[in-house]
Amino acid sequence: MMSEFKFKKFTINQDNCAMKIGTDGILLGSWTRLDHHPFSILDIGAGTGVLSLMMAQRSQAGMIDAIEIDDNAYEQCVDNFEQAPWSDRLFCYHASLLEFADEIEDTYDLIICNPPFYSEDYKSDNKQRDLARFQDAMPFEHLVACVSKLLSEKGVFSVIIPFKEEAGFVDLALKHKLFQNRTLHVKGNTNSDIKRSLMEFSFTKKPLVTETLIIETSRHRYTQEYINLTNDFYLNM
Repeated sequence: MMSEFKFKKFTINQDNCAMKIGTDGILLGSWTRLDHHPFSILDIGAGTGVLSLMMAQRSQAGMIDAIEIDDNAYEQCVDNFEQAPWSDRLFCYHASLLEFADEIEDTYDLIICNPPFYSEDYKSDNKQRDLARFQDAMPFEHLVACVSKLLSEKGVFSVIIPFKEEAGFVDLALKHKLFQNRTLHVKGNTNSDIKRSLMEFSFTKKPLVTETLIIETSRHRYTQEYINLTNDFYLNM
């Protein structure tokens, strides 16, 4: 696994992060809607800081905050922010989501999150990776409750989760008056099952727009739709 990941306009160091750059994060950072011109953005569970950096590249947001609980990931995120062309707009807090939500009185026009997924009982021998990866480090209930507190009245919440968790997540969001506005179902190839759900929520009820994205036609042969979506970031697309 390479310790440095080069994008078109910034570079991510990830040698001290348990969770490396992956397709999920790139998809979410590329798909998230910015046409409401957010001034303030929050990246929950920032890891390397890749989502914050993608938002900085794509938007004119004046304040992009990130929160990261893991010591090593936090330090790496701060370093990646300092090296970025948009360092003056980026700040990372070393805190848990619950701590942050309790202390911060500001609200955000966009909240973006690529949360830990795995709710299975399996644990590995790498505690740092487990913390980054497993849902019990940031239960969906905590995530949705904190988002509903931190999101501005006309703000947008953008998240990626396993498809099998979608219905339960939508129900949780509704309990906090967050409505599902857009959904992108992601399939690895034409014949595979839906693997991921990218979802956008807001406090405004709108007709739900649902689309499907297929990543590859065959191994390492990407669909034009995937290339078009991620083209601003990947060097070799």
